[in-house]
Amino acid sequence: MIAADTLSQIAQRAAQGVLGEATLASLKQAWPDLRFTLCNDDDMPARMKPALSDKEFNLYLIGGSEHCLSLTDDPERAIGVVVAQVDEE
Repeated sequence: MIAADTLSQIAQRAAQGVLGEATLASLKQAWPDLRFTLCNDDDMPARMKPALSDKEFNLYLIGGSEHCLSLTDDPERAIGVVVAQVDEE
């Protein structure tokens, strides 16, 4: 489960620097029990709404039910976060 407060804290930390491997390492260090991945927002399914939006990135929830990772909109099933960088177009 990822609480709304935790998601907000993740967004604050992600916004502190340039999105990249250093940001990902910082997130993994701060929340070692969660999974994190970084990608471009264009790579996310259009039907999937972000759990949290920022001008530079969107956060999507990763679910881990049935031993298979997938995107979810259910914070109760979430075990991680995708940080998806938004292009400046």
